[in-house]
Amino acid sequence: MWTRSFAVLSLLVVIAGRPEAEAPAPVSDEAITHALNRLTFGPRPGDVARVKAMGLQKWVELQLDPSRIDDAALDAKLARLETLTLDSQTIQRDYSGPAMQARRERQRQNATNEPGTEDMRPPARPEAATARPRRSSPDPEQAKARQVIADLEEAKLLRAVYSERQLQEVLVDFWFNHFNVFAGKGATRNYLGQYERDAIRPHVLGNFRDLLEATAKSPAMLFYLDNWQNVSPDSPSPRAAQPRAPGRRAAATPTRAEGPSPTSPEGARPQRGINENFARELMELHTLGVDGGYTQADIVNVARAFTGWTMQPRDGSGTRFAARLHDDKAKTVLGHSIKAGGGQQDVEQVLDILAAHRSTAKHIALKLAVRFVSDTPPAALVDRAAARFTATRGDLREVVRTIVSSREFAAPEALRAKVKTPLDFVASALRATGAEVRSALPLARELREMGMPLYFCQPPTGYDDTAATWVSAGALVSRMNFAVALGKNQLRGVLVPLSEEETVGLKIGAPEFQRQ
Repeated sequence: MWTRSFAVLSLLVVIAGRPEAEAPAPVSDEAITHALNRLTFGPRPGDVARVKAMGLQKWVELQLDPSRIDDAALDAKLARLETLTLDSQTIQRDYSGPAMQARRERQRQNATNEPGTEDMRPPARPEAATARPRRSSPDPEQAKARQVIADLEEAKLLRAVYSERQLQEVLVDFWFNHFNVFAGKGATRNYLGQYERDAIRPHVLGNFRDLLEATAKSPAMLFYLDNWQNVSPDSPSPRAAQPRAPGRRAAATPTRAEGPSPTSPEGARPQRGINENFARELMELHTLGVDGGYTQADIVNVARAFTGWTMQPRDGSGTRFAARLHDDKAKTVLGHSIKAGGGQQDVEQVLDILAAHRSTAKHIALKLAVRFVSDTPPAALVDRAAARFTATRGDLREVVRTIVSSREFAAPEALRAKVKTPLDFVASALRATGAEVRSALPLARELREMGMPLYFCQPPTGYDDTAATWVSAGALVSRMNFAVALGKNQLRGVLVPLSEEETVGLKIGAPEFQRQ
């Protein structure tokens, strides 16, 4: 039987009317609950009443303009996470660099302990053979390096649970997956915080062209998809002039199934030649979509346009354009001519072409409709959202407004049609119970158990947002285990202020709670 903590989550929901309507009809609690489930990480106790008092349309408009929302309480919770505001060079110098140096030193020392040197050592004491092995002491350099990722994980969860700017946080998660980078690939981890903070967060309700450029030129993306190794074959380099050994095959460009190429050693000099990894994902995932009408020749020419955009992983410095590494010859992309001698303006032209393409409008509209409406949104809604994208030249706020104010968003078939991702599930459970999160790191471990380690999605596709990925017997068991631990107040770092009656009745692992 549902308890009062979850009564708000069991309502069937609809939303009606457009935000700009001057005299909206009275809005039901069900409509408000639906909006809270889709535009936030889940309702908190009292949210329905608060939104009703404000007016649903006014609340939606406020969420679409997050700068008007006071989020000081969240800022206070994030203040203790000291690495969040650091730049990549500071992180490399003070966190990742020392850990890497310590690791190399251990490897060097281990290499000196070669077989045959045992006879040169003093004889072991007789009791040594039976002595219990000592537990190794924590490595302070490694612990400090792990703090960077830990702070990011904790911040993401705290924002999902506590931020008043909920739609912004939902969209930050959406766009990070759209422009995914993998924390486990070498130097990418040094740039993650800066990537989310500077490339994604400021643009989620802004202009798509600006978001596209910010992510494309981010050192996190350049390293993750290997564009820092994308240089003109004609660029001056001693390594470029070295002939390949007889019988040795050139390295193959990874296919989609294989993902990005293996991690290059940090600080290693880029291999010379065109690297298509980023160009392919830029067109297939970030803009046009897999059926967007581009050819292999387009991929090659986009890759040529991005030659010379590089960075130096060794010191954590940002993106730079090296003109001597750039292919400055004429190019053709999707039928548009790019004249020779354009230098770094080649990239600007490519991004203009991709951002304005009708396939990009359709691809972005579809992905947003999947996130907010259903896994198979109506084609008419996607077409209207794509038309709005084109008419506003990629104004993402207007595209989102078109979707969430649509009749399709309110339709009965859209109610409880979305299955929550593990992040959505955990965050919504914490919000519904009014839980106090004292440390979010145990929650990050729970997400790893559910198959969604934060910032560690390896494929460039990011985490999927459809039911097929997250519905399985194993996934349900993991969620039930989390629900039981939460209900019994057995999650480390989390305190749920429930009465005994409410704790016994807690059923957030039930299938109904997993849908929104």
